[in-house]
Amino acid sequence: MPTIKKPTEHKGTDWERVRREAAQDAPIPFDADSEPYDPNNPASVAAYWAQATVKRGRGRPASGVKRPTLNMRVDPEVLDAFKATGPGWQTRINAALKDWLRTHSPA
Repeated sequence: MPTIKKPTEHKGTDWERVRREAAQDAPIPFDADSEPYDPNNPASVAAYWAQATVKRGRGRPASGVKRPTLNMRVDPEVLDAFKATGPGWQTRINAALKDWLRTHSPA
């Protein structure tokens, strides 16, 4: 019969140990093969962060043209028809309106 290992209970953070080790100002363990810089060397840390760049997260890239936000009332069947086409339905509404403007006067 296999031995069933009991899960260890999380006892919480040992704050006394954290304070004790912080007071000792012990060096941070450093592995040159896997770490980008030595965290114990202030010059190395400064050099690393001086050349660091911010990487933009997920999502649509910022557009060069700022489009205004609009609240507009449309018939439910118009909205349902565009939403049924899937993601990007708002962009398709905008394209349909632009196309209409090519052949019509808004006034």
